[in-house]
Amino acid sequence: MNDLAIEINHLMKKFRDVKAIRDVSLSVRRGELFGLIGPDGAGKTTLMRIVCTLLQPDNGNVFVLGKDVRKEILAIRKIIGYMPQRFSLYQDLTVEQNLRFFADVFQVREEERASRLEQLYRFSRLGSFKNRQAGNLSGGMKQKLALSCALIHTPDILVLDEPTYGVDPVSREEFWEILSKIREDGATILVSTAYMEEADLCDRVALMHEGRILKSGTPQEIKNGYPYPLFKVIGNSLPELNNFFKQNSLVHSTQMFGDALHVAFVKEPEKQDWETWVMQSQSNLQFWQRINPSMEDVFMESIGEKRA
Repeated sequence: MNDLAIEINHLMKKFRDVKAIRDVSLSVRRGELFGLIGPDGAGKTTLMRIVCTLLQPDNGNVFVLGKDVRKEILAIRKIIGYMPQRFSLYQDLTVEQNLRFFADVFQVREEERASRLEQLYRFSRLGSFKNRQAGNLSGGMKQKLALSCALIHTPDILVLDEPTYGVDPVSREEFWEILSKIREDGATILVSTAYMEEADLCDRVALMHEGRILKSGTPQEIKNGYPYPLFKVIGNSLPELNNFFKQNSLVHSTQMFGDALHVAFVKEPEKQDWETWVMQSQSNLQFWQRINPSMEDVFMESIGEKRA
C-alpha cells in the first residue's frame, strides 16, 4: 500500500501575472505532521486550497490518498478536514450549535454524534463553554472550536492554514499539544505557519518562499545543513555593531534577532580575532557565543541562496 497521504508533483498555479506556485513537488506520509513554513505570500494557502480541491492546478499533479484532485473532488472532500486561515464560525451560535451545524454539513450519523461531541469537548477543553456564543470566545478558544468543527466527521487528513496566527503564546502551545494528540491517533496533518519556531513541532517541514520550496526534510536535517559557523553577538549599539561586522571580510552574513545579532562567518574566527574586534569597535562588542542555527537562520540563508 502506498504510504503517501498527499503527493504533489511539479505543481504550478498563477493568478493573472502572479506565479503563486512555481514547480512545487513534495509528499506527506500517512500519519505525519507536516509543516509548510513561510511568510505571507509564500504560496502556502494556494497550495493547501489545491490539495482541498478548492482550486484547480494549472500544471502538475496532486493526489490525496491516491485520488486525483482534478477528477475525484467529492471523494477527496469526504476524507479531508480543512480549517482555512479565517474560519467562518457562526458568531451568534453557541459552541455546541456550531458543532452540530457542521455535523449536519458533513452528514455525521445521529448515533455517532453524542460520542463524537464528547470526544471533541474532551480534547479541546471546550465542554464547560458549550453554551457560550462563538462570538464571545477568546481567540485561542475560537481556534479550538474551528479545529473541532473541521474534525467533526473524523477525517483521515487534516489541512490547517495558519491555525495559530494572532493567537496568544499559551493558546498556541495548547493548540500544538492538541495537534500532537490528533497525530498520535493516526490522522495525517498538513499545517502551515509563519512562525519559524513552530517548525520544530513538526515531523517534517518544507520552507516556502515566493511560490517555491527552498528546503524540505526533518527540522533537524534542515538545520544541520546550515554551512557556516554562527555566533550570537551582543553590543552596546546593535545597529553600529551590525554595520561593523558587515564590513568584515570573514563575515558571510548578519541578521538582527531582537537584542542580539546573529553573525555567520566564512570560517571559524580565532580568539585573537574577537580581541581585535573588541578594540576596533571601541568596546561596542560586548559578548559573543557560538550557537546552533535556528529555522529562521536557515530560512534567511536559503532566501539569499535563491537570490544569488
